[in-house]
Amino acid sequence: MDLQKIQTEARAVSDQVFSELAPTIETITVAMAECLKAGGKIMACGNGGSSADAQHFAGELVNRFLMNRRPYAGLALNTDASVMTSIANDFSFDEVYEKQVQALGRAGDILVGFSTSGNSANIIRAFEAAKDAGIRTVAFLGGTGGKMLELADMALLVSCSSHTPRIQEGHEIMMHLICERLEELMEG
Repeated sequence: MDLQKIQTEARAVSDQVFSELAPTIETITVAMAECLKAGGKIMACGNGGSSADAQHFAGELVNRFLMNRRPYAGLALNTDASVMTSIANDFSFDEVYEKQVQALGRAGDILVGFSTSGNSANIIRAFEAAKDAGIRTVAFLGGTGGKMLELADMALLVSCSSHTPRIQEGHEIMMHLICERLEELMEG
């Protein structure tokens, strides 16, 4: 393990988040606040570690981030094992998020997809279903952004790294910035 290299990469990611991506973070957060104020919900999905990020984000929305406040409508699409396994078994794993977006999503909602590669087939299909339903999409991506970059209405791309741990660390910083700013916009 080369700690110097890791430190250099982590600093580059942090610098990108706080400089280049800050305006996009604000735009996304304002869109989320407008969605919630209009009675919409924010759905999130991901695979592997990005699945945990989707759950983390939904938890911050429904419970709290820094403020004790009313719950926001947030939902992680990867938390219902019965739904996910029935779809994967009867159809395919590529459809586990798509079918949930079709069932639970409504025009005006927002779907957030976490993918370090941007090429997760199940999230791509969910983004396509969201577009069909009038649901805006936000992608947390890394590297070149993959296919999801083209599909997303708004994207946060950690382009300075193709290393999954650094990308996920960038996603975590951005997710926390969104949560903190969202509370300011909703409660301020």
